[in-house]
Amino acid sequence: MKRGEPLWTDEDRAWAIALTLEETEVCGGCGQPVAECVDPRNEDAYQATSWRCHACTAKDKEGEKYREAPPGIYLSVKKR
Repeated sequence: MKRGEPLWTDEDRAWAIALTLEETEVCGGCGQPVAECVDPRNEDAYQATSWRCHACTAKDKEGEKYREAPPGIYLSVKKR
């Protein structure tokens, strides 16, 4: 990038606007369209399932060691 060139192209801005619109139309908790998932007629229209991420389990267990540690501790996960 040269001095004076815009940081964002017109296409970059278009994609950013599209993403913003998409995010405002989707529930942050379940990922379903807000217009559908808040409609009272759909109260019993959804089924939830649970699953366990073993990588997150390992990370959370390791994180317990640092519960009282000062801020700035980050954990990463890799497969053995």
